[in-house]
Amino acid sequence: MLAWLLLLTVVGALGVTLSGKLATSFSVPGIESQKAQDLLTKEFPAAAGGTARVVFAAPAGSTLDEPGIAKALTAGLEKAQAVPGVERVSNPAQTRTISADKRIGYADVVFREAAADVPESAKDELTGAMEPLRAAGAQVDFGGSVMTPKTEVGGPGEIAGVVVAFVVLAVALGSLVAAGLPLLTALAGVGVGVLGVQFLSRFVEMTSTATILALMIGLAVGIDYALFVITRHREQLAEPGSDVHDSIARATATAGSAVAFAGITVVIALSALASTGIPFLAIMGLAAAATVLISVAVALTLLPALLAYAGERLRPRPRTRGGEPGAWGLAWARVVTRRPVLVLLVGTVALLAVAVPALNLRLGLPGNQSQPAASTQHRSYDLLSEGFGPGFNAALSVVVADVPADRAKSVLTELHTTLAADGDVAAVAPPVTNGDGTVAVIGVVPKTGPDDQATTDLVLRLRADHHAVTSAGGTMYVAGTTAAAIDLAAKLSGALPVNIGIIVVLALILLMLAFRSVLVPVKAVLGFLLSIAASLGAVVWVFQEGHLGGVFQVAAAAPLLCFLPVLLIGVLFGLAMDYEVFLVSRIREHYAHTGNAREAIHHGLARSGRVVSSAALIMAAVFGGFIFSADPIIKSIGFALTVGVLIDAFVVRLTLVPAAMALLGARAWRLPRLIDRVLPHVDVEGGSHAGSAAQVHERVSA
Repeated sequence: MLAWLLLLTVVGALGVTLSGKLATSFSVPGIESQKAQDLLTKEFPAAAGGTARVVFAAPAGSTLDEPGIAKALTAGLEKAQAVPGVERVSNPAQTRTISADKRIGYADVVFREAAADVPESAKDELTGAMEPLRAAGAQVDFGGSVMTPKTEVGGPGEIAGVVVAFVVLAVALGSLVAAGLPLLTALAGVGVGVLGVQFLSRFVEMTSTATILALMIGLAVGIDYALFVITRHREQLAEPGSDVHDSIARATATAGSAVAFAGITVVIALSALASTGIPFLAIMGLAAAATVLISVAVALTLLPALLAYAGERLRPRPRTRGGEPGAWGLAWARVVTRRPVLVLLVGTVALLAVAVPALNLRLGLPGNQSQPAASTQHRSYDLLSEGFGPGFNAALSVVVADVPADRAKSVLTELHTTLAADGDVAAVAPPVTNGDGTVAVIGVVPKTGPDDQATTDLVLRLRADHHAVTSAGGTMYVAGTTAAAIDLAAKLSGALPVNIGIIVVLALILLMLAFRSVLVPVKAVLGFLLSIAASLGAVVWVFQEGHLGGVFQVAAAAPLLCFLPVLLIGVLFGLAMDYEVFLVSRIREHYAHTGNAREAIHHGLARSGRVVSSAALIMAAVFGGFIFSADPIIKSIGFALTVGVLIDAFVVRLTLVPAAMALLGARAWRLPRLIDRVLPHVDVEGGSHAGSAAQVHERVSA
């Protein structure tokens, strides 16, 4: 306990005092939009700083050129220029950034520092600088990279999730002392993990989502792993004449071994995010994997120490009549195994029906339209769409480089004419060149918004039609936030089959090691794929198609977060394997002793059904607390994981798995001799240590 307290203190001090700055944007080396962005940063250094876009609208029935409003606007922009760190402020009259009806306009405030380096004090001063315009009756809102809201946790939703988890623990364990231990150990593990990640952000660039994911996953698995060990410990303490210290050792050797195995599967699954070839996603997965690894270490070291400290207070009271443990699990097992074919058909068809919306899956990045409807970012997005058309928020940058100087003017003129003639383009800006004229940028405004399929088609068409540039020996890129989202979505869509392949092969190998069976792993993987399909279908239905948006406070229907499917597959695989291991290992243990396949299923659900369902409810409570986060990224991740855990635990593991195993019977545990010789023997549930300490000593001596 003292060692963990010391570690938490040291890591906490490092994480708080020496933490780095978390990025709010994603960079993906190798994609076309990123190459263009890197080129622009190099050739236009004055424009490389963070930008705050001030959007203003005159009151209804008024215009921005009325004397009072125009004077207030000039005064506000002059104050904005005086904000520390501001490089320049655009003049709407000169840059023609006022709508045709003269009611809506915007000005860009460019800072010398990158967006992540602009201090909060400068943002506050900029907001205050526009007070004269508000006083004149105008609406003022802010967008741009500088004003991207920070991701924050610890709100009412997250706190409510932890409270629900505590209630579930209290009911499942029947003791307030026992219910408090998983929360205590989970907080210790998450504290070390998240604060350690914050310290490492000083040396490795990572996004704020990485720390939130580490917190989300670490808290959920930390509680669950402690629950598994404590449940086993209390089961053993209920035996007449059991010794506390002997029970702690046996619980750690049995349930603790399963925790270690399950934790390793989660770690490997999260680490597999590196297979996407996207640095920020790899770092996100590794940060969460490290936190899970710490949670496993806590469950195997700190938790046994706390159990020893709690001593006799964790011993269950003698049960009265009607309080037989596992009664509902046994009853459910009998229902499921009585008509296994019917259960499999109904369950599979139901999950496939939920998965249908996933056929229309579209990927992207959340913009200001996805921010809460009451936020200044969302209001600025709506104002710009109203004043300049829906495509204004999907503005593209066509970047031309390496064209010979003698042909540059004619090439740019021809390109400008071609862009303006495209039926999906609303406006084209004149070319802007760098100092030596080697790089030019042409702004393009589509007619459709950033989430419209027509905008995606436009980007792909512009990239394909660059003959005028390449014939002159030059290079052309299409960049911008919308183009970056399209590129990232395409890269992740290409990486998805590889990632799923890695996960499936990994699951088959791990489960064959755990259960020495071929059919059990195949059944587990098929169930996992059903869980993923149904989860994605539910997320598409709510976030992309806009159903129940008011219930879940979804500001706008939009394509799914581009890395959500990969993240969901990695995380849900690990959690699904947790439940598979804890459920099926109990079934296998009983079958090994009795040889009765159906009775083993009944026994397994009776012994582990309660703890698996409690663990799933705890996971859902923790993840569900993040659904009501203001950040659209965290909201969608929280929803996907909540739905995924509930579907996988209650529909797949506790319903379809026992039905499938009842149908397979003893064949489920057969393993071809060749594979049996090759596979090493792994004691996942610590079966060799299932007896008392004295019995173990006798076996070892023998």
